[in-house]
Amino acid sequence: MMQSTEDFQQQVLNRFDKLDREIQALEIKQLESNTRIDAYQKASNQVVNLAFALISAATVTVIVSAVLQR
Repeated sequence: MMQSTEDFQQQVLNRFDKLDREIQALEIKQLESNTRIDAYQKASNQVVNLAFALISAATVTVIVSAVLQR
């Protein structure tokens, strides 16, 4: 059975439409992933800052305790 040019063109257009929908879905997933990665990076920075603050406070406490005991 011979395929008409119009049928072939319609099949090609249908495939393009399907690919377009798939690309849009992937773009949405990428945006969601970027949002999660951004949140993770911000949280990691906050944890590092907290750790630094705790270490600094502990160091100051030890130094002050040592100085006051003299």
